[in-house]
Amino acid sequence: MKLVDLHSRKVIAENVAGAYNFYQRFKGLMFKKHFPDSSGLHISPCPSIHTFWMKFPVDVLYLSRQMEVLEVDEKLRPGKIGKKVKGTASVIELPSGSIQAAGLAPGDVLALEEFPSRQIS
Repeated sequence: MKLVDLHSRKVIAENVAGAYNFYQRFKGLMFKKHFPDSSGLHISPCPSIHTFWMKFPVDVLYLSRQMEVLEVDEKLRPGKIGKKVKGTASVIELPSGSIQAAGLAPGDVLALEEFPSRQIS
């Protein structure tokens, strides 16, 4: 999936994985050695996160059910607990620096879009 700002149509991340079952949400990015640029992890349902056993800082978007950015957490270092934000339904973890580079702020509305299927002609 790709993460898109609905207002500007700017692509925030080209390759966003989903963590939608217990094991995927539990594991998240723990023990990964790096987080490639233009990637992300959408965790749902998820009201908050931690970065225990992670090896790199991340940017975090706290989202409502309507995919509105409620709050951001930039450069959250390993071994920390993220913010508790009222109304959070899911979060997206991005490589550190992604929020600033994209100019994201509370109030922005995002979308996760599937890649179009390739057709062989």
